[in-house]
Amino acid sequence: MAAVAAGAFRRTAIERSDQRVAWERADQAFFAAGACHILAWVCRESYPERSIEVAAVRVAGDRQIFHVYAVWDGWTFDHSGWNREVDLLTVNAEFEGRPLERVGITVDLAGFCAEHHHRLPDRYWADPLPRARGYVDRHTPPWA
Repeated sequence: MAAVAAGAFRRTAIERSDQRVAWERADQAFFAAGACHILAWVCRESYPERSIEVAAVRVAGDRQIFHVYAVWDGWTFDHSGWNREVDLLTVNAEFEGRPLERVGITVDLAGFCAEHHHRLPDRYWADPLPRARGYVDRHTPPWA
């Protein structure tokens, strides 16, 4: 699957205010906007033998990140499956129409959520972890 900008799946006002409505979106939309951070950490945990990092993007100069993804050896995993990081960054920059910055994430999921005002898994309408594991399992990693 080709890289698709996360912004193409931004949540509507009702999806932002109602967790059940947000939950009922298709997997790609759910993991593009609203649970990308959950998917990134699940990807990393799914392959403990690999050195998978977590990174994010933000508009250059902004503090707030808008998309989180897993990274391994120049490859990324997000709602679009596995793609080269340069492709992921390019499609997002083109969609946003402004330069973006890559941000390495060095804290754990709880620290990230606290620092960036994102939801921990227990703050969703239902547990997103099994859904994220299933999504990771549907995509063949680049080393396979």
